[in-house]
Amino acid sequence: MGNGEGSAGPGAAPALRPGPVYLAVLLIASCGLVYELVAGTLASYLLGDSVTQFSLVIGVYLSSLGLGAFLSRYVERGVARRFVEAEIAVALVGGLSAPMLFFAFSSPRWFPPVFYGVIVAIGALVGLEIPLLMRLLKGTVIFRDLVAQVLTFDYLGSLAASILFPLVLLPRLGLTRTSVLFGLLNAAVAFWSIRLFRDRVGPPGGLFARAGIVTAILLAAFVVADRLTAVAEENQYADEVVVARTTPYQRIVVTRNRAGFQLFLNGHLQFSSVDEYRYHEALVHPAFAAAPRARRVAVLGGGDGLAVREILKHPEVESVTLVDLDPAMTHLATTHPLFLALNGGSLRSPKVRVVNEDAMIWIEKEPDLFDVVLIDFPDPTSYAVGKLYTSRFYSLVKRKLDPEGVVCVQSTSPLFARRSFWIVDATLRAAGFSTRPYHIAVPSFGDWGFILASAKPVEVRPRLPEGLRALSTELLPSLFVFGPDVARIDDVPVNRLNDQVLVRTYEGEWKRFD
Repeated sequence: MGNGEGSAGPGAAPALRPGPVYLAVLLIASCGLVYELVAGTLASYLLGDSVTQFSLVIGVYLSSLGLGAFLSRYVERGVARRFVEAEIAVALVGGLSAPMLFFAFSSPRWFPPVFYGVIVAIGALVGLEIPLLMRLLKGTVIFRDLVAQVLTFDYLGSLAASILFPLVLLPRLGLTRTSVLFGLLNAAVAFWSIRLFRDRVGPPGGLFARAGIVTAILLAAFVVADRLTAVAEENQYADEVVVARTTPYQRIVVTRNRAGFQLFLNGHLQFSSVDEYRYHEALVHPAFAAAPRARRVAVLGGGDGLAVREILKHPEVESVTLVDLDPAMTHLATTHPLFLALNGGSLRSPKVRVVNEDAMIWIEKEPDLFDVVLIDFPDPTSYAVGKLYTSRFYSLVKRKLDPEGVVCVQSTSPLFARRSFWIVDATLRAAGFSTRPYHIAVPSFGDWGFILASAKPVEVRPRLPEGLRALSTELLPSLFVFGPDVARIDDVPVNRLNDQVLVRTYEGEWKRFD
């Protein structure tokens, strides 16, 4: 008989109204899924490879729900009180999950146990709550209807969270405030549940006190969320953090030191203002040397405006279309004083059109042809980026290229990621291009590689604009010479959309230098 929480005998608590309990189920499910999405997103920002990170998070979270459901069988007395206590606990752990994980990332040794410990704790607590609520309702609703309705509201809550997270919560609040806000929502459910189950929870004073303390902690964390994230990132980055923004697509961080400033996307260095000119001159000008009649230029990626700065040194260029997925990145490049000073306001030029769209989607529907296409994506650290290094994508680029046109692809380091570099070359050739790989030293990155590609054999003429700092007509031919330690590897696979070997190869090669 237990303690008779669901019975209707003499002295038993009054029957519950199921509606408020179903609403609690919906809110609990929403909060649980948001914590899962926060953890997966943060892991993909910090560790890369979003497919792997989200797969692991989902698997661990779902198994933890099962663990919590299993543990609920050992709750024999005070079911309502145990439910409220679990709700208070998940409010604290889930609400503080994002700041805890940001701080933990500064220690590679501690991040994995903290990361998976948080996911297991949240999953087990949420998995514990739903069976307890069903037990509280078992004397009120027919079992068949009870299971159907509880699961329906559980799934509806998950749907609501999955829609709100990418469209509203992440772009407007960021990861830290999102997790704290939903911790406050869990705390509100705890307060509401104390009242809802007032005839079942026993003395409420201790529960109110615990819920109040957790609410106060979360309110304070919400107010100082930006500062918490900034402190965590100051531990992660060696220099002063001057910009830190979470967008639906990535984490943008700009740091500054005496020498200059640096851009990081998802924790990966994109450029240092000290030596970025070497990279961007090498990306842009050899392509123009191979396409002397370039008038129409497309830049895929490169939302910082630095490649466009170099393009505009060629007066014959009539139009530049820059395609970058993240409007926050191009906004930063057109408004922030540090970027404007470095890129010369290039994205404000009347010759330049900025398009914020996925490059693969844009290129399929773009009607124009281009004389030069510069592909300046981040390294293939995830499958989302890796699709832009596939034979399918390069085939789409080829269709938008003038018959005499030239493509240049930034292709990671032929020294540190040698097989990855030559996979990019093999993939371009599989798409029907003739290629000419080359490389240059960029101190922030080491030996860095690029690949020129065209429908015809690529001929590079000694033709460069004046005033370049790294390139000269005398140096240009030497860029295409590869020593024995970076020489071509022929037995490499093609990176295809359905089998992105490049992402796996890249990750394995760079791990040797972590």
